[in-house]
Amino acid sequence: MTQSSSLTQRRIFLFWLPLAATWLMMSVEGPFLTAVIARLTSPEYNLAAFGVAFSFALLAEAPVIMMLSAATALVVDRTSYLRLRSFTHTLNATVTLALGLLLLPPVFDFAARTIIGLPEQVADRTWMALLVLLPWPGAIGFRRFYQGVLIRHGQTRRVAYGTLVRLFTMSASALLLVRLTELEGAVVGAAALSAGVISEAVASRVMADRAVRSLMTEALKDTGDSLKYSEIIRFYVPLALTTLLALGVHPLVTFFVGHGRLALESLAVLPVVNSLVFVFRSLGLAYQEVGIALMGDRGENYLPLRRFAWSLGLAVVAGLGLIAWTPLGRFWFEFISGLSPELTRFALVPSRILVLIPGLAVLLSFQRAVLVHAKRTTPVTAATIIEVVGIVVVLSAGVFLFDAVGAVAAALALLLGRIGANIYLMPILRSPLAD
Repeated sequence: MTQSSSLTQRRIFLFWLPLAATWLMMSVEGPFLTAVIARLTSPEYNLAAFGVAFSFALLAEAPVIMMLSAATALVVDRTSYLRLRSFTHTLNATVTLALGLLLLPPVFDFAARTIIGLPEQVADRTWMALLVLLPWPGAIGFRRFYQGVLIRHGQTRRVAYGTLVRLFTMSASALLLVRLTELEGAVVGAAALSAGVISEAVASRVMADRAVRSLMTEALKDTGDSLKYSEIIRFYVPLALTTLLALGVHPLVTFFVGHGRLALESLAVLPVVNSLVFVFRSLGLAYQEVGIALMGDRGENYLPLRRFAWSLGLAVVAGLGLIAWTPLGRFWFEFISGLSPELTRFALVPSRILVLIPGLAVLLSFQRAVLVHAKRTTPVTAATIIEVVGIVVVLSAGVFLFDAVGAVAAALALLLGRIGANIYLMPILRSPLAD
């Protein structure tokens, strides 16, 4: 790799900022919706149901979530655009069908009541919330494909504009449903999420129109270099497996927490804690596409990108620590999130355990960016397998051997699993092209 680079920290910051704003705005959804749900009737049951339904929805969207990275890396001309778009539509239809099958009463009862062991009051609310979330995964795949096209064309601000549309629709939907209906809190939250992401998907397609028209006029001189479906599959399958494993952890965590000590309290506070952590983790998640887009053809921008990643990682850890380890934590959980004083005290311990997670998310995003840029996606999957196995092992030991409180065991497992994945990928920090 060339050791010098004209890429400045300021340019990286300006490229990253709209994407970070996009993720940051999305991270507001969780605290906002859990605050709404916490102020409605039966908050513990509805918070737990919303958290479980969202976990299943995340698992359903897992195969499509990396479409953002795929479009950023692969869409370069008319042929690659059309083929990846077709691949995206097929994948969206498949994951929507899979989520629909989960909603069949015998399948859902087996998963929610028999395997996870949800209380009846939580299980019924979870099914209704999940039904409302049925459009979620397809809309996610659609908008992430077009957001990747926008990023590829350097139009990161338009990605942020789409998220503004999503936030406005989500918040307006939630407030209107609270005021005009008697729906349960879990259903209100799910409906607001679905409305928001559908509106963002439409906005992303509209804003990508100019980029799409540009792509439709760009054909490679040598058609043999055009993207083939076999290449898409080889590139994308490891990424899809990565997110499937990573997001599949959420139902697993729900299973273990549901069998742990103080299960109802743990299920109630985990969505709130995860929402707070995600606010800071989101700033790191935005960095993966930055690394892919700015690395350079020969990886010549590796060093400035790595330097920015370290600075960003320290900043997000400090930000979460300032809330979790100071009186701001009680203010956040009790007055902003709307938890009772008892649940607030319960939420503080897992939030403090998870303080390092945002910094580790920045590191993982950079590590993945290096690998995706080099078109070596298999190690990304291997790292995720290590993370998932670590989470399962720690949760199993905490819940079944040490009778730990479910939320505390989950936080420890998430932290140690992520550390294992980061350590596995650490050697690439010495090799920009992951050779």
